[in-house]
Amino acid sequence: MENKIVGAIFCFMSAVLISARYISAAIFMSGVASWNATLFAAGLEYVGPFLAIAAGIAFIIGILFLGYGLYQDIKKIKK
Repeated sequence: MENKIVGAIFCFMSAVLISARYISAAIFMSGVASWNATLFAAGLEYVGPFLAIAAGIAFIIGILFLGYGLYQDIKKIKK
């Protein structure tokens, strides 16, 4: 049970990191008079890849913990 909770927390942390990336880019671009996709892409470049990489790692860890927790539950049911 604990592995599934830890996995869910890591998946939630991944979602928070991804949203922080986009919110940071939006805050950075808040002074712009007009918005378009090119300007927002430049804002995402300014934020950098760290948040996206950290979110990806947290998501993978979360999926692994969830999978291991489900595996333990299935193994316990079969006994």
